[in-house]
Amino acid sequence: MGSKTIVVVGAGPGGLAAAMVLASRGFEVKVFEKQARIGGRNAEMEVGPYRFDLGPTFLMMKYLLDEVFESAGRKCADYLDCRLLDPMYRLNFAHRSMLVYSDPVQMRAEIERVFPGEGAGLERFLTVEEKRFRKLYPCLQKPYDGALSLLSPTLMAAAPYIAAGRSLYDVLSDYFRSEELRLAFTFQSKYLGMSPWDCPGLFAMIPYTEHAHGIYHVMGGLNRITQAFAQVAREHGAEIHTSCGVKQVLLRHKQACGVELENGERIMADEVVINADFGQAMRTLFPGEALGKYEVGKLEKLKYSCSTFMMYLGLDKLYPEVEHHTIIFSQDYKKCLEDITRNKCISEGLSVYVRNSSPIDPACAPAGHSALYVLAPVPNNTSGIDWHVHKSSYREMMLDILEKRSGLRDLRNHIQQELIVTPEDWEEKMSVFLGATFNLGHSWDQLLLFRPHNKFELFDNTYLVGGGTHPGSGLPTIFQSAIISSNLICDKYRVAYADPQPFHEARIA
Repeated sequence: MGSKTIVVVGAGPGGLAAAMVLASRGFEVKVFEKQARIGGRNAEMEVGPYRFDLGPTFLMMKYLLDEVFESAGRKCADYLDCRLLDPMYRLNFAHRSMLVYSDPVQMRAEIERVFPGEGAGLERFLTVEEKRFRKLYPCLQKPYDGALSLLSPTLMAAAPYIAAGRSLYDVLSDYFRSEELRLAFTFQSKYLGMSPWDCPGLFAMIPYTEHAHGIYHVMGGLNRITQAFAQVAREHGAEIHTSCGVKQVLLRHKQACGVELENGERIMADEVVINADFGQAMRTLFPGEALGKYEVGKLEKLKYSCSTFMMYLGLDKLYPEVEHHTIIFSQDYKKCLEDITRNKCISEGLSVYVRNSSPIDPACAPAGHSALYVLAPVPNNTSGIDWHVHKSSYREMMLDILEKRSGLRDLRNHIQQELIVTPEDWEEKMSVFLGATFNLGHSWDQLLLFRPHNKFELFDNTYLVGGGTHPGSGLPTIFQSAIISSNLICDKYRVAYADPQPFHEARIA
């Protein structure tokens, strides 16, 4: 093969996963990141003595993380301390609360305690959704690059299980009668930045894999994942350059041949892997006249996820009685989500997510203190909302909810450090197109072949990783995008690699 040079644009989880896999297979890999830190939306943030994950806080499908390390000749346990959480989280509804377990015996007992007579629905859910998951999971491991790929035996076998025309809420209504219990198994659509009434039913695989395989906390924060990827990439000889942005991808006859850095330096490459936010990459890295269906006017007409209003709070108090993950539902959850995703306005009722990791993770804050991560879904920047005007009032609404409905009593009096990130900040400071923190939406017409391809369809020698390509947003699928794109590059140069591992129970540790 000879030494082929791969340039990776962006040091997010997808870019660093691809870098470590490709470097382990003998490629010369160079990663360029415009920020001073690695991680992208999976970066670590320091606010005074407190440390936070900027973005993802749920680790699901840990076996996929294990597979990424194995693809690079390493073991996850040698780099990361992953702790299974059970209960996984607490759900606070308007007038009642429940814990959610991955242990089915405990989960059924909790359902019966809170929703008498509904426990049998859990067994039906696990039985039916296991079949769906086993059929759909292999579809996440393959690229889709032409009409014939939709006729692959894998996808054809999965077709009866995709719940065509049904929403996630529709699917879960088959198992549970109570509205709140249905929400307990459908709120996971927020991981995609969608409403469960709009989210395609095939994504029932998300609550299923939570309940069947659990969720984990990574000690030190989920940002340690990208730090570990960077370490493995460097061990295999990759270069990672921070504070070194890419101005444009260099093209020769619609083929990528390298990149030009913001400092004017040109780095030639055989292949370019793009881990920048998809919309931002289309807007800035390529000449507009060459983009066709992704030129700016058309790009803005695609469907995008919601955004998030973030609060990172350093407290001089521990709250051990508050669960690691807590979701607080608004009084009218459906209307709240309609305001966010359809009406694009500030909702009168808020839904809020809180991570309280300090009781089990001393790396996040000084002894006796807490690093509290708080998130509220809000409209993306197509809304026109001026967050400079609404930032203060939104903060107060969120703090009211936290003090009244999460067990974080007297919270305001214990805030020592605080950072707020609005949708405008996501776009202006972190280069997230339209502030859509979960990237392109996951509607039926933006999945599989209809999502930007792993081997980018507009330019040769160009590959995509991250939430804006197949299989989609969320850490596990971002990891999978890195494996797919890395394998496609290896196919081109006839570099051997192990076939993607089929899913089976023996892989669940």
